[in-house]
Amino acid sequence: MKYSIGEFASILGVTADTLRLYEKHDIIRPMKDHHNNYRYFNDLDARNLLSSRWYRSMQIPLQDVAELVNNAPSERVVDTIAAAQLQLEAEIKRSAMLLDKISEIHTELGNMGESLYKCRIKQVPGMYRIQQTHKNNLIQKTCLKRTAQAWMELLPYTFYSFRIENTAHVSGSSELDYNWGLALLETDQQKLGVCLNDSIEYLRPATCITSVIVSSYDEYICRDSFAFMLDYAEEQGYSIKGDIIGKILFTERVSGQNKTYLEINIPV
Repeated sequence: MKYSIGEFASILGVTADTLRLYEKHDIIRPMKDHHNNYRYFNDLDARNLLSSRWYRSMQIPLQDVAELVNNAPSERVVDTIAAAQLQLEAEIKRSAMLLDKISEIHTELGNMGESLYKCRIKQVPGMYRIQQTHKNNLIQKTCLKRTAQAWMELLPYTFYSFRIENTAHVSGSSELDYNWGLALLETDQQKLGVCLNDSIEYLRPATCITSVIVSSYDEYICRDSFAFMLDYAEEQGYSIKGDIIGKILFTERVSGQNKTYLEINIPV
């Protein structure tokens, strides 16, 4: 039998646009009436369409589906489905990893209130990091730009961090020597298989005094913002051992004002 495009689409439960797309890929070949320019489909087109939709349900690209429908031995069909299986397994693995990371971030933010301007001891894991600024001025280096571009694609595994160096002077009144840059936990680097290069620095695991503070959006990092942590270290008899590190947890906007929540870790 012959079916108009509307009839054919309705019978098979697809849209006319889908039929046009499949015709474009030579999966179905309607006959054209040169008198009125109408296209008519037959039962063979229905079989090809249903076969192609079956392949597409396994997320096989339409271009590959066209080849399977038009000219493919059984071995090719089996190999294509196997490739689709591997692709889906990889996607599931990536999604599972992403779900774990989102859960981790959600838990961290949910417990943030317990750490707001309160000091506790925390084991901070090792991490890799790129220095993208000196204080708040961006550093212009070609190799650094390439790494930054690659690491931006790794969000939310990467996060924006700061590092305060020369901490021997942190208790004084001198200006802090700090920088900002993207960071990646060592465990996530191993899971993701991220390649390392000379523009990346490594920060070893450390026992730290940790706390969360709130900063205005345009406020520079200064000693006064975490002075209570230094006082806590002195009261508990701790000495600072290494660079202070931290990260942006998130920024909220209320009544037109931005507030940034920062986690600060002081190694002791």
